[in-house]
Amino acid sequence: MWRSLWRSIDRFSLQYFKYIINELQQIKVVDRHNRELVIDLLQSIVELVTYGDRQDPLIFECFMEYQVLAEFVRVLKISTNSRIEAPLLQYLSIMIQNMNSEHSIYYCLSNDYINSIIGHKFEFEGGDLALYYVSFLRAVSNKLNKDTLCLLLKVHGDAVVSFPLYYEALKFSHHREKMIQTAIRALTLSIYNVSDDMVYQYITAPPVSKYFSDLVSSLREQFFHLDALVHAANGMLTYQKREELLLETDEIIDDLYYLKDMLGVGDSRLSRVVMENLLRILVFPILLPLLQLKQINGSNLSLVTSFYTVSRLLQVIGGKGMFDSVAGVILYPYMASSVRDSIERDSTESIGYAKSIFNQLNEMEKVVSSDPEAEGAERLSCPRDTIPIHRSGILAHVFSESYSQLLASLFLLFILAEAKDLHPLLFQIIGSSGMQDMLAADGNTGNIFVIYRDQILNALLKVLASQPPFSILIQWHTGWFLRKLLIFQRKGLGCHNIQLFNASYQQSHEYLQKELDGCWFDHIPEVLRNEWAGCKAALEESSQCKDPFFVLELDFGQQNTDGNGTSYLAWQRMVDTVKVFILHLQLKSCILKGELVEQPMLGMSSAVADSGKTHASDVASASFGSEVPLGSGMPCRIAFSNAGIRDIYLIPVTRKMSGKLLLAEKHPFRSHRGVVLAIAPLAGSNPKVDEDHPTWLHLQIREFEPKFRTSKFRGYHAAKSSHIVDGRWTLGFPDAKACEAARLSVLEETRKLRSSVESLLAPLLQNNCLGNLSDSEDD
Repeated sequence: MWRSLWRSIDRFSLQYFKYIINELQQIKVVDRHNRELVIDLLQSIVELVTYGDRQDPLIFECFMEYQVLAEFVRVLKISTNSRIEAPLLQYLSIMIQNMNSEHSIYYCLSNDYINSIIGHKFEFEGGDLALYYVSFLRAVSNKLNKDTLCLLLKVHGDAVVSFPLYYEALKFSHHREKMIQTAIRALTLSIYNVSDDMVYQYITAPPVSKYFSDLVSSLREQFFHLDALVHAANGMLTYQKREELLLETDEIIDDLYYLKDMLGVGDSRLSRVVMENLLRILVFPILLPLLQLKQINGSNLSLVTSFYTVSRLLQVIGGKGMFDSVAGVILYPYMASSVRDSIERDSTESIGYAKSIFNQLNEMEKVVSSDPEAEGAERLSCPRDTIPIHRSGILAHVFSESYSQLLASLFLLFILAEAKDLHPLLFQIIGSSGMQDMLAADGNTGNIFVIYRDQILNALLKVLASQPPFSILIQWHTGWFLRKLLIFQRKGLGCHNIQLFNASYQQSHEYLQKELDGCWFDHIPEVLRNEWAGCKAALEESSQCKDPFFVLELDFGQQNTDGNGTSYLAWQRMVDTVKVFILHLQLKSCILKGELVEQPMLGMSSAVADSGKTHASDVASASFGSEVPLGSGMPCRIAFSNAGIRDIYLIPVTRKMSGKLLLAEKHPFRSHRGVVLAIAPLAGSNPKVDEDHPTWLHLQIREFEPKFRTSKFRGYHAAKSSHIVDGRWTLGFPDAKACEAARLSVLEETRKLRSSVESLLAPLLQNNCLGNLSDSEDD
């Protein structure tokens, strides 16, 4: 009878809701004996409240009348080692997340019950309670708006004196679990986006504002850790080391985007405190010693990591304040002459620009001086020379003997030069291509890229024409800078610079010619076609989009191959050689025509298409197990590991752009036909007669298959190294004469294949390809 009565009660009725509330109120202590009962009661309450919020207003009125949230607080207080906290927080999170009506949300956040739960003394050591707690905080933050935020604040007069949700959340801001860190950041951004004046005043004033300085200090430590990883590699960048660097930079970028989101909120107080901490703790302590303007204790980042840090900050954080501050420090030694030039020209607009930027620099110096670490250090000093000196400030790195300093410092200058928000006076000094109209109207030609264009081009061309050549990474990034300078002002090269480029171009031409004697010459046209678009896109990439990770790689030697087989190394060398040749072709086009070439100047599509035509009777189209004529085959013997010695025929064959080595066994019923047992590439076979056994012929077999290796062009080998070892065939012939004849036959077919490739590449390999660069050409 009692069971049937129990079944008749509707679980989603007001009666049942009152029943479970009463059951919960009867609980005087929560321990391991009644833990499961309490969890069931909490779960039922949450289910009914969620249902009542959407379907039955009477249930939610009962929820408010009985002050059920107070029962949740009481359960937390009376629990003794019962581990009830995690499920309680979980059910509360579910209930809050599923509330839709403003009335329900407003009630839940009022009466200080939520604050009481937030402020409860939880034991977070061990277990996953912290994850449930942070999820609960996140659920609450999702319901915040201008009307509900005030319910969680404790206010005295017109000032917030306590904000438990924000205060307790910040305790987990540096938690080891990435999921918790992400949730806290989302929570803080939810609070910032509510745009409450009292809250902004609270979070941007000490001691709460320490969160921002701690965040930037943590970011600074990450850059130092990155610098340590760079130096720990000892000049050799293996795949594993590179992955470690990428992982570290990814974490740094995540933190930078979080700061960018803060600045994107749009509140001036929040933006000011974030930007001041970035400049005081991170940017200025790196830039000032780097430019030899000021010595600051504890700033010992290496040069390339320093340039990477500032470049990445500009790319991610950006904004007028960051661009003007960084450019102001970098161009500080050259400010005085620019201001005097403006006064001498009596340009009202330029004088106004100059005054505004110097006012900003004065404010900037106050920020630097407020840094405790900077006490006793020299103040910023501006040289009084009217002409900037090569070996001062940023130009000391641009004209350094170190190519890594040259490229890293130039990259920072190009980011500033292409910034849309840069102060007009700073635009004039740096010489941005985007300000040419203004420069022409103002008559100001005293900017860095105008004055030092030829010297910078010369320094870059010396890197490109270096003997022996630098790695493809360095050559490609050098080419990127060259193109940027070549399209700037659309001016040509001077005599000496043309000679340097011609020497570099000829060097790339010779290296490509050498690859025509290598084991992958048959793939050169295909690689040239496949890499052309990627190489062109890499050259056209803007400085804002270009990944500054290359700056960290500059000081490394050629990437470690981790023990790859010979054919793999040869493949990578060939691909790199083709890319460098494409680079020089594009730079030559840029010098002569001011633009890049869209497609390689070959009839490559038709050539490759023709090479794909096959016929059933064609030996070149043979596949494993197919029948082929044995007319051109040379009889020999081979020992298979599993099939013993077998009589076979060697058939080298070339058809346009395809060359193969076939091993065929005579057909049992058709004497002039054979069945293909094995196929290998003709290119790279390198036939050699054994010195001790003149009837033996050795053939090298490429085992590496490039069609299964795909990677984006980044100037390095992105794919994980393969441990493929090349194969070898050893064939036995009846006598030495037959063996030599077979060797010559393989070489002849190889020559035919190479001739087809050379004829296809001939237009590009001509010295006058795209035109001639005259050694007498002047600017």
